[in-house]
Amino acid sequence: MEDLIADLKQNGWACMTAETPDLDAIQLMRECASICAAGDFTQAATGRGSGLQVRDGIRGDQILWLPPGGATADQKTWLARLECFRLAINQQLFLGLFEYEGHFAVYPVGSFYKAHLDQHAGARDRILTVILYLNADWQPGDGGELKLWTTPQGREGNYQLIEPRMGTIVCFMSDEFWHEVLPTNKERMSITGWFRKAPAA
Repeated sequence: MEDLIADLKQNGWACMTAETPDLDAIQLMRECASICAAGDFTQAATGRGSGLQVRDGIRGDQILWLPPGGATADQKTWLARLECFRLAINQQLFLGLFEYEGHFAVYPVGSFYKAHLDQHAGARDRILTVILYLNADWQPGDGGELKLWTTPQGREGNYQLIEPRMGTIVCFMSDEFWHEVLPTNKERMSITGWFRKAPAA
C-alpha cells in the first residue's frame, strides 16, 4: 500500500492494479456473487435522510452494506487490510481518518452511475474513498470503467479511465474528485467504502 499512499499524497488520488489474482479478492468476489444471487441486495439510492430516492437515471447498482459487527471471515480479512491502510495514512498524511463504512456493489448489464462526488450535500464526514474491484477476466469492451477526473473539483479536462479488474484498488479524496461509472456490458462487482472523520464532540 506504500505506493498508493505516495500517489495519494502527490495527486489526491491513486490506483494500484493487481499483477496476479488476489486470493482475498477472489474470495470476496465469490461471496458477493453468492449473496446477490440469494436476493439480499437492495437497489442503491441517492441523497440521504428524507431525501433518499432510487433514481434509475442516475445510478443503477445494487448494494449490500457491510455489517459493522457481523462481518464474515473474508470481509474481516479485507477490513484488517483497510485498518493497516488507515493507520499508515494517518501517520503519513495526517488526515485524521477515524472509521470505515462500505458496501458490496453489483452493477447489472447496462447500468451506470452518473458523475458525482462521494459527499452528501451539507456534509463533510467522508474523507477518503477506497474501491476494490472484484471482476475476473475483465476484457476491453466490457465497459464499466471508472471515469475519474484528475483535477480537484473539476468535471472537464484530464481524466483517467480505470478498468474494474480483479484486485485493482482505487482511492481518492471523497469531496474533491468527480467520477462516474460508465455503462457496463457485463455484471460488475466491487467493494466501495469511505474512511470517515471522527464525529463532532
